[in-house]
Amino acid sequence: MKPSPRKAASPPARPATPVRSTRAHGQATRQHLLDVAGQVFGECGFAEGTTKAIAARAGTPMASINYHFGSRDALYEAVLVEAHAQIVGLAQLQALMQQSDDPRESLRALLTHVAGLAALKNPPWGFRVLLREIMSPSAMLPALVKKALLPKAQLVLALIGRILGLPPSHPTVQRSVMFCILPGLVMLIAPRQVIGKVLPAATEDPQMLAEELCRYVLAGLDAIAAAHAPAKKKTGKS
Repeated sequence: MKPSPRKAASPPARPATPVRSTRAHGQATRQHLLDVAGQVFGECGFAEGTTKAIAARAGTPMASINYHFGSRDALYEAVLVEAHAQIVGLAQLQALMQQSDDPRESLRALLTHVAGLAALKNPPWGFRVLLREIMSPSAMLPALVKKALLPKAQLVLALIGRILGLPPSHPTVQRSVMFCILPGLVMLIAPRQVIGKVLPAATEDPQMLAEELCRYVLAGLDAIAAAHAPAKKKTGKS
C-alpha cells in the first residue's frame, strides 16, 4: 500500500498590520510636517515658506502635505494654533488656574509659567512664527483668534474678574487682562538677541524674573481694584 502524499505545508499567515500602528505612524508624520513647517514659516514667513521647501526639509513628498492638512493655508493655520499652544495650551492653562482656589495664586502660576518661557535661551519655533504673524498678519489670523486666543481669553477674563471683583465683561477687566498679558507676550516673542543687547541682565535669573513680574502685575491689579472699590460701594455692588 502506497503511503499518501504529504500535503505541502501552507506558508504562515502574515500578521495583519495593526490599525493602531498605522494611525500612530500617520500622526507622527503629521506632527513632523507641522514642526518642520513651523521652522520654515518662522524663518521665511508665510509668503516665502513654500510647500516645496517644507516637504524637502521634512523628507516627505509634497503630496503628504495635502494628505494631512488639505492645503498650504490649512497647514499654516495649524502652525499658528500650535505656535500659540507652545506658549500655553488650553488644557495646560486650565490646569494652571486650578492649582489654587485663590485667583491671585492662579494668576501667579500663569505668570511664572510665562516668565520661565521668556528666560529660555532657545525658544520654540512658535515664538518666531507669532512674531511674524503679528508684524504682518495673514488671512489665517481670524482662525488663530477663534481657535486659540478666544477660548484662553475667556479663562483669563474670568480669573482677572475674580481678582477685581468685577464681571469678565467689564471694560476694566478687559483692560486689565491686556495689561497683564502683553508684557509677558512681548518678552516671549521679542528676538532674544535684541533683549540681550538692550537689557542683558533682564532674563539672567528666571526665578527673580517670575517673582518681579508677579509683583508688578498683582500690585497693578490691587491699585485698579482699590480705585473701583468706592464706585462699588456707592452702587451697592459687592
